[in-house]
This record gives sequence, C-alpha cells and structure tokens, in this order.
Amino acid sequence: MRVDVWLWAVRLFKSRSASATLLRAGRVRVNGVVAKPSTAVKVGDRVTWRDTLRERDVEVRELLPKRVAAPLAVQAYADHSPPVPPREERLAVGIRDRGTGRPTKRERREIDRLRGLRRD
Repeated sequence: MRVDVWLWAVRLFKSRSASATLLRAGRVRVNGVVAKPSTAVKVGDRVTWRDTLRERDVEVRELLPKRVAAPLAVQAYADHSPPVPPREERLAVGIRDRGTGRPTKRERREIDRLRGLRRD
C-alpha cells in the first residue's frame, strides 16, 4: 500500500494531497529512509515526520484500503510520538514585545531554533 494513501486513510492528514506534499518535500521517513508518495508500507513499518508541534512516530499495525471512521483508524497504527508540550511552553517561546516590528532574519532563525523547527 502507498504511504500517502495510508497516512490519509488512518486520518493522520486531512487530505491525500497534504500527505503527498510532505512526502515530496522529503520530510517523511519510512523505517529511517526518506520516502516518496509511492513508497510501499507494510505492517510493522515505522513512519516518522515533523508535525507543527512535535516529532511524529507511528508504527503500521493494519493496512486500510480506504478512509475509515476515526475510532477504527486509531486501531490501524501505534503512536510512539512524544506528548504534545503544554500550551504554556509553546506560547512562551519566541514572543516578542509589542510594537517592535517584524523580526530580522537572524531573530526569526533563533525563534525557529527555540521552537524546535530548525536544527542548525
């Protein structure tokens, strides 16, 4: 089964095109190898990618041929992702004083590093 279809079928992405876009950008890995949208997945494979709030790591438990209801979709994978950080921690990072204008390129990169979006 294609990885982009599986990610959509188990409701980890809102649309198949959203999952395919992330796959084409090289941000999704299957068993540690960068995957294309057509990469085949099988039961036992680990699929990882960076979400907006955390690193996602799921294990394929069941292959679904089409999109199913949320309670059934949750049974098709095992989520090994770390928990979502508390809201207070997410808001505390990268807050600028009001009226200081847009951040410079250097400040934006530092904010991204603090949020965990850059690994430079």
